[in-house]
Amino acid sequence: MSIRAYQIGSPRKRGDGLRVGAVRFLPRGVKKQDYARLHLFDVWLPILAPSRGLIRWAKGREWNTRTRRTFFAHYAREMEANTDSRQVIRLVANASLRIPISVGCYCVDETRCHRSVLLRLIRKAQRTHR
Repeated sequence: MSIRAYQIGSPRKRGDGLRVGAVRFLPRGVKKQDYARLHLFDVWLPILAPSRGLIRWAKGREWNTRTRRTFFAHYAREMEANTDSRQVIRLVANASLRIPISVGCYCVDETRCHRSVLLRLIRKAQRTHR
C-alpha cells in the first residue's frame, strides 16, 4: 500500500485512503462530525505534530532555509525521543503496508512542512518492519 502527504482542506484524491491530521491544533469553528466531509481528516493525531514549544519557537523567526533545517531537526528528535510518538509512527507505518494512508497538515508546501520529515520517519519505520 502507500503513505503520502496532503494539505488539510484539499479535496480527496483517489488513493488517499485514511486521512490523518498530524496537526497540533484543530480547525476553529468546525464540528467534529464535519472533519471528513470538509476534507480535513478522518482521524486527528496531534502526537505526530510538532510540540507547542517548537511551534512557538518557529513562529518567532523568519522562515528561511536555516530556520527550517533547525526546525526539522528538532521535530525529528522530538518524534524519535518520545516513546508514544515512536509507537504511533510504527502503527501508521505498519497500517500503511496494508491500507493507503495520507498524512496532512495545513501548510501549502509539503517541502517546507513537518509532514515531509514525518513521511521520512514513517518510511524508515516501514523498512525496519519488513
